[in-house]
Amino acid sequence: MALERLSAASDVPAGEVRVLACGARSLAVSNIDGAFYAIDNVCTHDNGPLGEGTLRNGRILCPRHGAAFDAKTGRVLSLPAVRSVGAYPVTVDGDDLYVDCEAAQ
Repeated sequence: MALERLSAASDVPAGEVRVLACGARSLAVSNIDGAFYAIDNVCTHDNGPLGEGTLRNGRILCPRHGAAFDAKTGRVLSLPAVRSVGAYPVTVDGDDLYVDCEAAQ
């Protein structure tokens, strides 16, 4: 397991989602009640940027057509998307967020 530093935890405020790079991968990283989660930053409907969407009740809503994904698991929750995205465990060390960019769940 090769953890890569994403950012400072303070860069992802509570109730928000941010686009962060993890190697060559782009992730949508969310802060839900002080816990951090990372999923692929690509809507499976039309490749929309999930990290530019809205975080609501643990769901990330794609800004293009409103498909919803579980911010914790990457599971697709509503149309028009029909396929889930990868989720990555986030490790917090002090104020730093780390992810193994290759360890999709």
